[in-house]
Amino acid sequence: MDHTDNVISIEKYRKAAAHYDASAEYTMPLRQRTINLLQLRPGQCVLDVGSGTGLSYELLLKGVGEQGKLLAFEQSPEMFEQAEQRKQRAEWHHVWHTCAAGETVQLPQLADAVLFNYVHDVSRTPEAIANIMRQVRPGARVAMAGMKFFPWWTGPLNILAWMKNRPYNAKASDLWAPWDIVQTYCDSFRMETTQFGMGYVANGIRR
Repeated sequence: MDHTDNVISIEKYRKAAAHYDASAEYTMPLRQRTINLLQLRPGQCVLDVGSGTGLSYELLLKGVGEQGKLLAFEQSPEMFEQAEQRKQRAEWHHVWHTCAAGETVQLPQLADAVLFNYVHDVSRTPEAIANIMRQVRPGARVAMAGMKFFPWWTGPLNILAWMKNRPYNAKASDLWAPWDIVQTYCDSFRMETTQFGMGYVANGIRR
């Protein structure tokens, strides 16, 4: 994502931040399903990419336990502020998070697992993925979820996918294989469709 795309994305989430948690509620089972693919263990360090308002924090912390650590970053100031408030209310002392873009974020340690949950613009930005993956241990589990286009032969149905993606992402039309940049860093990569073909979950092992 170039600088222009970052600006567009930040502006979109400035508008969406106030009602984001309510809009994300219906996908919480899918979020949990994706996190389960990480097979987290106590004591691990897990990375939440584009962590938004911190909706995944509690679920991830349950996996790594009191001895583990959660790392997270989010480039939207409005979304990050809600995540910070969530962290303070829960008094999570083993959460490190920062307001930063995927292309430039610097983590305090390598991650043992990494979650990409509905972070389409990050997933479609080679520079961001390269920066993130160099800070993830070889052998780490990677799990993803997001939107995608229906098969090409469904035609007009993909207007629906584009319309649902457009309010949140600068790269709203890049939905044919939104996992494939991350896939190049992984072995044993698997993808399956969700939401009647308009979504996906995927997972692999950091090469």
